[in-house]
Amino acid sequence: MIRFRSQNIVLTMLGLCCALFAATIHAQTWRWTDPATGRTMYTDTAPPGNAKNVVRINASGYADNEFDPEQPYVVRIASEKYPVVLYTGAGCDVCQEARDLLNKRKVPFTEKVVQSDADQAELTRLVGDTYVPSVLVGPQKIRGFDANSYHSALDLAGYPKAGDSPPAAAQ
Repeated sequence: MIRFRSQNIVLTMLGLCCALFAATIHAQTWRWTDPATGRTMYTDTAPPGNAKNVVRINASGYADNEFDPEQPYVVRIASEKYPVVLYTGAGCDVCQEARDLLNKRKVPFTEKVVQSDADQAELTRLVGDTYVPSVLVGPQKIRGFDANSYHSALDLAGYPKAGDSPPAAAQ
């Protein structure tokens, strides 16, 4: 009887470990450069405000602005000619709406969380203010979030509409 219980405990613990491991697979990952050491860091939390070269890694294991062989050809061409950069702030609900719109349209994008003075200066230089969310679609700059403006900019850049994504190109 004692042996049976210990086997159940071991199996339960193994199941819990597998569940925790599976949960970490879906966690968001960030790649950034530590300015003090120059080392490239990978973390599951947003990097500190003084971090350099901040990139969010998507579920495919690619940086949002890197080549993904599963992407349709039309999306790859649009993202090369007109890369999308979304500037967001921590705890910003409207930023989540902007992020959701881009994800729904399956647009690869780089997200930059505005945290430091340097980030604010960069955003001010690009869009004239430190307003988040702001998005760059190639040379087009949109301050704030207006779904129609985002869709228009993405349409002009050649990104497929939501649900219109063509199949991935043959390898």
